[in-house]
Amino acid sequence: MDMLLEVAARWLHFLGALVWVGHNYATAVTRSRYVPLTAADLSDPDSPRQRALMQREHGTFRYASLLVLGSGLAILWERGWLAEALGLQGSLAPLGVGIWLAVIMVCNLWFVLWPHQKRVLGFVPAPLDERLRCSRITFLSARVNTMLSIPVLFFMGVGAHGVGLFS
Repeated sequence: MDMLLEVAARWLHFLGALVWVGHNYATAVTRSRYVPLTAADLSDPDSPRQRALMQREHGTFRYASLLVLGSGLAILWERGWLAEALGLQGSLAPLGVGIWLAVIMVCNLWFVLWPHQKRVLGFVPAPLDERLRCSRITFLSARVNTMLSIPVLFFMGVGAHGVGLFS
């Protein structure tokens, strides 16, 4: 990757991470505890709770997760570090731990949180009791990603700047 492409990939990685992780943290702060939805919240599309859910839901953060993962993997691949990092070998092992945690976060987002969130929002037809059950799952799934982001950021930072700690 020539210098310009690497700089662009790094900025995409950085800005995507701000959007993705920032969304997790903002949600954790604004909804610090689980407030169960009621049937009234979901049965009326004009209810204040339903409107709040719709306003909060957008695809930007989901696609930012793919951008972050893809750009990070591309940078490592271009440098010839990807196999060693994914294999948790040598001085790239901490970076590899961060990558694997990030992969878990992306899978959690796309294969657990989003399918349930689609039911909560009514994008996928589901009975009301199922939508209420899915709201709890989306809350917990988002919290898992928020908590996993802490070690991901640590291992990414250590992988780039603290290699001596794990040599």
